Amino acid sequence: MSSLFGKVSQIGYVVQDLEAAMQQWLAMGVGPWFHVEDVSMDQFRHRGQPSDARFAVAIANSGDIQIELIKMTNDAPSSWREFRDAGGKGIQHIAYWTRDYQSVLDRAVAQGLVIIQEGQIGGPTGRFCYFESPDVPGTVVELSDISGPKGEMFEQIRQAALTWDGQNPVRKV
Repeated sequence: MSSLFGKVSQIGYVVQDLEAAMQQWLAMGVGPWFHVEDVSMDQFRHRGQPSDARFAVAIANSGDIQIELIKMTNDAPSSWREFRDAGGKGIQHIAYWTRDYQSVLDRAVAQGLVIIQEGQIGGPTGRFCYFESPDVPGTVVELSDISGPKGEMFEQIRQAALTWDGQNPVRKV
């Protein structure tokens, strides 16, 4: 448990092959996967500059932890691209969710965390940002606002995993 962020809610992976990654997790019994081929962001900034980063995503739960698989679909600047271009494989970030986004964001910045990217999906209650810590190199932390529709969707995905019988393992959203 983090005194700043609360409990870890998600582990994010940057992958080259989204279908193969989902199949690997399915082989371990994690699913069902909710797959969005082209995530639409209202706005996105990387290192303070606007970016048109595009990606596909698949998410599923293993218990209360959400697994997020991210595949870049263009070469616009993002921390996902930085990770991929540096040869990164595996976990790219851990995420914390909050219904008090601005307050937690302000405290994190006051403690010296540096925002490397931020955006919004589905309106102002769909904000997110990624932090780097100058004291912990290589660690990326996401903060995500779940006070709106995104939080409702995440809960539906968690519930689907609880009752999943192995059928319909990949669901296009």
